[in-house]
Amino acid sequence: METDEPVLGDYPDADQPRLPLLTAAEARDAIGYLQLLETLDITPRGQAAG
Repeated sequence: METDEPVLGDYPDADQPRLPLLTAAEARDAIGYLQLLETLDITPRGQAAG
């Protein structure tokens, strides 16, 4: 079986800032939405998610 070469990546230069995947505000919003979804799911699985 023939395989491809491994995918190689590199890190950004030290002088280039790394950007977060989410901003702090976006993370807080996402957590709030997840907590709201948890309260709306009345199944045992949803209640266990808490």
